[in-house]
Order: sequence, then C-alpha cells, then structure tokens
Amino acid sequence: MKLTVGTFNLFQFAAPPYAYYTRKGRFQPKAWQEKVAWISTQIEAMRCDIIGFQELFSQAVLQKILKELGFHYFVCVDTPKVSPHDAKRYVTTTVALASKYPISKVETIALSTTMAQAYQLEEPLSFSRLPIKATITLPKGEELLLYVCHLKSNRRNAYEPIFQETHTLEEKRMATERLFREASAKALRQRVVEAASLFAHIQQNLHTPTILLGDLNDKEFSLTIEALTNPLFHHTQATDESPILYDAHYLYTPQKPRLPTSYFLNRGIVLDYIFLSKAFLPHTSETKGEVTHFQLHNQHLQRDKNGSLLTSDHAQVVCELTLSF
Repeated sequence: MKLTVGTFNLFQFAAPPYAYYTRKGRFQPKAWQEKVAWISTQIEAMRCDIIGFQELFSQAVLQKILKELGFHYFVCVDTPKVSPHDAKRYVTTTVALASKYPISKVETIALSTTMAQAYQLEEPLSFSRLPIKATITLPKGEELLLYVCHLKSNRRNAYEPIFQETHTLEEKRMATERLFREASAKALRQRVVEAASLFAHIQQNLHTPTILLGDLNDKEFSLTIEALTNPLFHHTQATDESPILYDAHYLYTPQKPRLPTSYFLNRGIVLDYIFLSKAFLPHTSETKGEVTHFQLHNQHLQRDKNGSLLTSDHAQVVCELTLSF
C-alpha cells in the first residue's frame, strides 16, 4: 500500500471579513477567492492522503475545501482567538490535520514543565500553537500516529546561530547557552522546549509507526531538531543513542542536500519537515514501510521568493511511503 503525506503552511488563512493580527491584515473578497482557488489547486497537485496544515484561522472554510477534494476526516484541537478589542480580528492561529482515512483518536499534548523550568520559560507554560496527536486507521486496521505542529516563530530581529551537519550536540549547546542568557532568545527557548515536549510524547509511543508533519520554524541541524529527535539531548547516558525521528528527505536521498522551503531576505532556509519514526527505516527487521518519493511543491517561490498572500510563503513538502504492514 502506498500512502502519501504532506505539510502545508497556508500563510494567513483568514476569510474576510476577519483580519489576521492587525486591522490592515484583511483579504478583499476577490483576493480571497484567488487564494482559495490556489490552495485547492495546490492540494490537488500534492496528491496526498494525509496533510498537516499551519497558519489556519478559518477552520470551517478549509474543512469545506478539503471535503470537496476527498478528505472526509478533519480535526483541530484549538480555536483561533480574537482580539478583546475587535471581534473580527484574529490574534492566534492553529494547526489542522486532514485525512482520507479515518481518524480514530485525537488529542493534544502539554508542554513539559520540567523542560520549561530548565529553560526558564515565563508563565503561562503552553505551546505557542497546540499540536495535534492523532491515530489514523488504515484499510486493513493498521494504525499510524500522526503529529502536526507549528513551533514558536523566531523574532525577525533576534540573532540565532546557524549550524552545519558537522557541528556536535555539545557545540550547539555551548553556542546556544550564551544566547539563552539574553532576553532576545525568548522565542528560541520556547521553541526548544516545544520540540523537547514532542520528543517526550513520541518516545513513549514508538511501538506505533509515527509521522510528524510540521513547520518547525528552525533550520536544519538546529538545537530545536536535536531536542525533537536526539535521545542524547535529553539523557547523556541514553541506552539507545539513535534518533527517534528521521527527516524523510534524507531517507529518500541521503546524499542530496535539502532545498529551501522558505526565504528570508532572499536567503533560502528549510523550515518545513516530514519526520518519520524508526518503523520507516529501510532494511531492518522492524521495517513497516519506506520512503519511495519525496517532493517539494515550490513553483510559487521560484517566481517570488517571498511568496504571496495569494499563495504561501512556504513550499509544500510531500512524502510517499510504501507500507509493508
């Protein structure tokens, strides 16, 4: 059986007359129709069975679009909040999960208080956007665990280090600890704690094949990804030092670098990921499937690196899995 999954940052999906964040952040009806049409076309082009979405305000509108495209199962675990001063202006966003297969269980997860205290986060201790944890039931009764997340955004004026594959975990810790003593690193501390909290939940459920779809708001080889995937980040004497999650791109093309999924000041960065648990590692006794295709839908960014409100400022990431269970 082939299963195709994807992640899609919708970029301010707020249907008029609602505004997103500021009073001026509002689509005119014609522009909104263009955006909806583009999103529908893009979802069709992705040819997915399961999609995780980010930057979602107008949940019912997206659900209607997806139902018309064959996604009969749709869940959110939070609702976007509106301004106390303007009932037509959203001030928070949400994630969503759409599936062509039944979603048999839905929940969210809490932020780890232990990690929050370790990184000195301020109250309230919660995810910036509540993640989704869902169980998908496939046609023969097999189950998959799906996580959808959108981690804390970086403050655009805040410096964050860029690491390479050659940097060790200890080098990343040392470089980042200096930043954590500065007020400007608040967003980074929050993001690392969110990733670490996801790690704790995913590690407890690795007996079930697991997929994480998300906008991590952080670059490849970052401390955020260490917190999400690396047992040594959490336990210096971990009995199993292998990652709990693997980037689907590198399972498909190990030697080929990833292409940008977004741009900032015309510099390409990878922010959007599909991570897979050990069940999708090829050629092992516990293999439940493997990656047979990986693709970015980034034509709109090739035309305009900054993206457009009528499209998205992120590429869509798609992964095809061939299942063996």
